[in-house]
Amino acid sequence: MPDSPIPASRPLSSRREGVRHEQDPEQWWTALASACREALAGIAPERVRGLAVDATSGTILLAGSRGTPLTPGLMYDDGRAHAYTGRVNTTGRAAWEASGYRSMQASWALPKLLWLLDQGPLPAGARLLHQPDLITWRLTGQQTATDASHALKTGYDLAGERWPEAELSALGVPDGLLPDVVRPGTVLGTVCAGAARETGIPAGTPVVAGMTDGCAAQIGAGALAPGAWNSVLGTTLVLKGVSRGLVRDPAGVVYCHRGPGGRWLPGGASSSGAGVIARHFPGADLGALTRQAAASGSTDIAYPLTGGGGERFPFRAPEATPFVLGEPSGDAERFHALLLGVACLERLCFDYLELLGAPVDGPVALTGGGARNAYWSQLRADVLGRAVRLPERSGSATGMAVLAATASGATLEDAAAAMVRMRAELHPDPARTARLLPRYLDFADELTRRGWLDPAVAAHARRKAEQ
Repeated sequence: MPDSPIPASRPLSSRREGVRHEQDPEQWWTALASACREALAGIAPERVRGLAVDATSGTILLAGSRGTPLTPGLMYDDGRAHAYTGRVNTTGRAAWEASGYRSMQASWALPKLLWLLDQGPLPAGARLLHQPDLITWRLTGQQTATDASHALKTGYDLAGERWPEAELSALGVPDGLLPDVVRPGTVLGTVCAGAARETGIPAGTPVVAGMTDGCAAQIGAGALAPGAWNSVLGTTLVLKGVSRGLVRDPAGVVYCHRGPGGRWLPGGASSSGAGVIARHFPGADLGALTRQAAASGSTDIAYPLTGGGGERFPFRAPEATPFVLGEPSGDAERFHALLLGVACLERLCFDYLELLGAPVDGPVALTGGGARNAYWSQLRADVLGRAVRLPERSGSATGMAVLAATASGATLEDAAAAMVRMRAELHPDPARTARLLPRYLDFADELTRRGWLDPAVAAHARRKAEQ
């Protein structure tokens, strides 16, 4: 995309009913076309040298032979396929473990595909599409391959780089339903004349295979070398890193994507994060609360679960519930306890990843809405006991612009060096780190006492803190 793109976005509406969450796939195209026209207004066509598409992981639909949607888009968090996970995990256990994860969840694409297949016979030529596949089909005028990142939750074998045909056949997935798969960064085709008229993207622009939104944001944060990590603090905390090999997690809370150039991208998504702030302090002046919290000197900790479904990372505990260590007094101390709780959980994520063998010694970038709070970012650096970087501009769109730049021959590293800039680097205060580490260990011990955290993880955390 252009060197200095003009941000543009369009809202999407959804339908929610219980565990179901759907969108109209036609909205995806009309919203994209409108946003592209706005972003490219006044941009010289020759400046547009490539594009890549990211989307939500696990969002799928069925389409006809010409790409016309046959079903709504079943969204990334749609849970209607819960009854199918047992059969999926029993039939495909060996295949899923070969790709580094233990089991699939109801919101993953393959269980939802089985639910769709049980809704009635398919017309001849029907296709399973991941969310970006509809867009790349419209852009190029023909069906394209999907990327390995979006295909992961449909059961794609990342290690063998193939669909596990025997397991999929046993599950009743018809031959020819699934798309071909390529690595992210592969050129899929070029923008056709019809799409150019609708979007304003010049005809002939290379369309590059993208990645899921979390992986795209990781690229946008410049986390590309082994040991580098992007910690995204939004409603929940998501960590994405880079390793030379597949990181396997017997507990199944960490899994890997396959990145451009054969990189492995381990990571996990917590059920804790900044969402607790909106829930506990709706409408509050967060700037004033932050100043008061920073002055409080409190070391109380609140476990920052955002919802009622338990924890997903760095441990799986469906029964987990919030708790507080200490007795915070007043809003400022309660607010600080939540900030410190997120920072402690983040450190526990890194300690768990290191215990699994993932490299964690590279640079850490902080992104997401939580990274806009300067005090919170410094607190996170203090608890981690390491420097953190704050990108000037981050997010999945930046990551896809970096990936798209490889269509003209640049390496991913060179493209990132030219396009990803850091606005600040924060260093830990050794005195505060020394004061906060015992509280972090108290937090890990309490999680263990409640039966949620493996004692081996808490023991590893203690060894690390005492080094």
